[in-house]
Amino acid sequence: MTAFTVRAPASSANLGPGFDSLGLSVPLYTTLRVTPQSVTKVVPMGAGLDGTPHDESNYVYKAMLLAAKRAGQPLPHARIEIESDVPLARGLGSSAAALVAGIVAGNELLGTPLTPEVVLDVAAREEGHPDNVAPALFGGIVVATLDKLGTHYVRLDPPAHLAVTVLIPDFELSTSKARAVLPKEYSRADAVHALSHAALLAAALSVGRLDLLRHAMQDYIHQIWRAPLVPGLSDILEEAHKHGALGAALSGAGPTVLCFHDTREDTARLHTYLHTVMAKNGLTGTVLDLPIDAVGTVIERH
Repeated sequence: MTAFTVRAPASSANLGPGFDSLGLSVPLYTTLRVTPQSVTKVVPMGAGLDGTPHDESNYVYKAMLLAAKRAGQPLPHARIEIESDVPLARGLGSSAAALVAGIVAGNELLGTPLTPEVVLDVAAREEGHPDNVAPALFGGIVVATLDKLGTHYVRLDPPAHLAVTVLIPDFELSTSKARAVLPKEYSRADAVHALSHAALLAAALSVGRLDLLRHAMQDYIHQIWRAPLVPGLSDILEEAHKHGALGAALSGAGPTVLCFHDTREDTARLHTYLHTVMAKNGLTGTVLDLPIDAVGTVIERH
């Protein structure tokens, strides 16, 4: 087998009420260059991966082993070079991108015994939910569920003129810490609110009703509980629409905040507002306009 490259995109999960079930991909990437050889060598590259393991304990290599386990085959030896421009622990699916890239690379190294649907199931079961791994694998906007019968999904092409503005603060927030603040039980009213708004959001995205996003993205399941961990989040959720956003949400477990915007409109006013919120809360960070990645994970054979 010749060498090949796998590239998996970052992702933003939940989008407000779609907790653990809804996400989209954005063009920041984890890239693996895999060269078959007689011994295994794991080579993380770049400052963003400083401190990650240079051996078979690396998360990407463990993901490759998951593909081999599901296929019931031993994983061939290879040199695996890893690069990533997905910021770690920021709510942009860095672990999902690494996981999906690794499973896809392992599957390719084995001769592709696993279908894309099986790759998704392997990734979702490892993560515990499909909201990041599904868009990382398939691109676009994906609604997905995970249960004992399997992982099921519907992929949506991004509506015309829809893109995202992300505020990426200069601090990390672990998913485990962000999950620890969530309540163990919810009221019936909160459950109904979540179900109705998640359904409205999926429907609005499927037919391009950009005018409904601000209303559909309301959430009482996770964002109000995580707001104390992300200074300024509550302000952005309540006020971003006044500054050009179509809607706003905590990206995954945070601390990144995602705003939808219309590509026909200038985002300068939204950028100014987001920088003002950061300054007000003593934070620094980066604000980026990004399209929605419509491709997902790709393989290039050399």
